[in-house]
Amino acid sequence: MLSKIKNLKAAVQSKVKSGQSQPSGRYVVGLDIGTEFVKALVAKIDGDKAEIIGVGRAHQGLSDMQAGAIADISAVVANCDKALAQAEQQAGVSARTVVIGIAGELVKGTTNTVRVVRKDAEKPLDIEETERIIKAVQKKAEMNARKQLAWELGGKEVEIRLVNSALVGLEIDGYKVTSPIGFQGKDVVVQLYTAFAPLIHIGALERTAQELDLDLLAVAAEPFAVSRSILGNESASMNAILMDVGGGTTDIAVITDGGVQGTKMFGIGGRAYTKSVERELDVPFAKAESLKLGLASDLTPQDKIESVKNALEKTLDVWIKGVDLALGEFELVDHLPQKILLCGGGSSLDMLVHELSSTDWYRDLPFTRKPHVQHIQPDEVAGIVDKTGSVNDHTFITAMGLIRVGLDTLGQELDKPTGSIKERINRMLQT
Repeated sequence: MLSKIKNLKAAVQSKVKSGQSQPSGRYVVGLDIGTEFVKALVAKIDGDKAEIIGVGRAHQGLSDMQAGAIADISAVVANCDKALAQAEQQAGVSARTVVIGIAGELVKGTTNTVRVVRKDAEKPLDIEETERIIKAVQKKAEMNARKQLAWELGGKEVEIRLVNSALVGLEIDGYKVTSPIGFQGKDVVVQLYTAFAPLIHIGALERTAQELDLDLLAVAAEPFAVSRSILGNESASMNAILMDVGGGTTDIAVITDGGVQGTKMFGIGGRAYTKSVERELDVPFAKAESLKLGLASDLTPQDKIESVKNALEKTLDVWIKGVDLALGEFELVDHLPQKILLCGGGSSLDMLVHELSSTDWYRDLPFTRKPHVQHIQPDEVAGIVDKTGSVNDHTFITAMGLIRVGLDTLGQELDKPTGSIKERINRMLQT
């Protein structure tokens, strides 16, 4: 396998050196290091748009990831190397700039609100004062994230780092504004989404990028990346619940009025369903995966169908309770959005979609009516177009979201005059 990867890389490098198929331009890799698969997308950047020109995918071993986080760096690096080689061969370029996703139960994303009383109410707000206020919100958010993690880990202190931050809302003297610059007022209320992750997890991703000889442009909390994939720059009216069901975790983001209200993650994904079949039917993991996937394609033997469904339903009951608990923690949201958008390989399970769309699981949550459930399709991702024909379903949305974060980060130059103040602040907040 390693020799095959080296051959793929050699082919790409040969094209680069010869100049035969190395077009000019700026390129970004979106690297989605999932529990089940590594997905690599190579995209050519053109202003605030991106074209996907290379796609690669590699399977992960059972012990390579744990609950969405890297458990074996060397194994994950090898898998990433394989996926990257495939994507670069198809693209005909060797892209070195990467955005990597981070997931796991210890990644904490919340929206914090801070009220600031200005000393000089008659002085118009400027961008510098707005930034100082935002820094105060970030400091408060970090303190809250540390306390939450310490509580969850039984009092153990964990080093954390800010991975994503985005402006949700601004009010001046009770008046909601999209651009605070030039307004006078005494009370400024800022709502800011922040996502923090343990330093050990971020360090593993940084080491992975280093081993792959990639320049790490950004690390993005995956539910935040998914939200960016559909929000783009025209986001004021978006209201939705995003659910990224991966192999090891389920990541949830709630968006209201175009702002990310918060993100929650819990450690149940596609592999938990497979393990339930493995356990209940006493078969190897690979066989259990085949039986699970065979339900949708009518390949599961007739005499096994009922047993497989019963096993899956046990995990589904636990999963839907996890969704209920996660959404119940959004206490600052008066009403949850009616639209639920799904992505990730784990969301391909038919009974999962049926549970969300056809039962009354939502009855104790603040929905005003029954939610509508659908998968996110690649052509719905803002500002990104697939030129390969290979990005064809909801399993690639997270990787596309990472490309979107790359677009945001590359567009954060402070000398760029275009865009609203809110967009300019969001660019400054990209990490």
